[in-house]
Amino acid sequence: MISTLLISLFSIFFDLVAILRTSKSDKDLEILILRQQVRILQRKTKTPPRISDPERMILATLLDKYCSFKDGARQHLNQVILIFKPDTVLRWHRELVRRKWTFKRKGKPGRPVISPELEALIIRLAKENPRWGYDKIQGELLKLGYKLCASSVRNIVKRHGVPPTNERSSGSWRAFLGHYKDQILACDFFTVETIWLKTIYILFFIELGTRRIHLAGCTTAPDSTWVTQQARQLVWNLKDDSKEFTFLIHDNDKKFTSSFDLVFSSEKVKILHTPFQAPRANSFAERWVRSVREECLDQILILNENHLQRVLKEYDKYYNHARPHQGIGQRFPVSVPGREQNRNGPIRRRNILGGIIHDYQRQPSSQVYTNG
Repeated sequence: MISTLLISLFSIFFDLVAILRTSKSDKDLEILILRQQVRILQRKTKTPPRISDPERMILATLLDKYCSFKDGARQHLNQVILIFKPDTVLRWHRELVRRKWTFKRKGKPGRPVISPELEALIIRLAKENPRWGYDKIQGELLKLGYKLCASSVRNIVKRHGVPPTNERSSGSWRAFLGHYKDQILACDFFTVETIWLKTIYILFFIELGTRRIHLAGCTTAPDSTWVTQQARQLVWNLKDDSKEFTFLIHDNDKKFTSSFDLVFSSEKVKILHTPFQAPRANSFAERWVRSVREECLDQILILNENHLQRVLKEYDKYYNHARPHQGIGQRFPVSVPGREQNRNGPIRRRNILGGIIHDYQRQPSSQVYTNG
């Protein structure tokens, strides 16, 4: 007990010396700090008192003033702070500084959200152009009015599982041969039975690039003279349209005589014969035969050759100018200026072949239109 008393007396003595050496302003600050701690201890709680945010702010502010007024005060904080560790109070002060410089952000942090439409466009560009890198896609987007960095393009492409340029295929046979489709012409025969069971032969040509049909004619006797004359007529028509073809595809039917091939060879068109019993080698022509049968000829009883010619002429006009085609992106083989862009006016129906086929289009409200 004597030792404890001596220690207390020495502590009071050193405190007295320290107080005598302290200026009046420092004494006032120490008193305020001590009183604040006493108020916290005066709370009647079973657990250690929990300090609130305002109390932390007051203590941190007083200690900051105390350290700025008194030289070397940070080394003597344990003499002033009795119920908290000095590091705790310093941490409170850092928290106050952080809150001072905290401001509300306008909008969500980070980069702006990329719309699903833009993501779909990026994936489309990457898939349709396997040789394009991220920078090339970024430049194409910039041309289209989308400002996006190359890293964002890369992240989107990777997220959708599209491999990088060096791992993507350089192309397919379909894409490779697609470069030459505008230079290829195909032809074939098909037959129609009249109501009197008379066989009529129809010769037609189809442009592979546009799917445009050229009906050469129909006859009951497709001899060499008739076939050659139809070939000459087609060549003249193509010259008037300023169209040039490099290849002509047809099968090994005997109706395609040497004089028929000579008409095209003289125009520097190379004849390509399909393999025997291989209708898929001339698939574009075969597909048109199926279309004209299902949509037109199977719904009509053909009376004679003249009747068949009028029916095919009307269907040919509809097929080339008004029938959307899946193979060319739902466009028409022969474009009609302004029809696809017309979005105003009432929708009218036009009956073709007496109503076997219906064609729908918009008409300006100022025009008088009657259903056929």
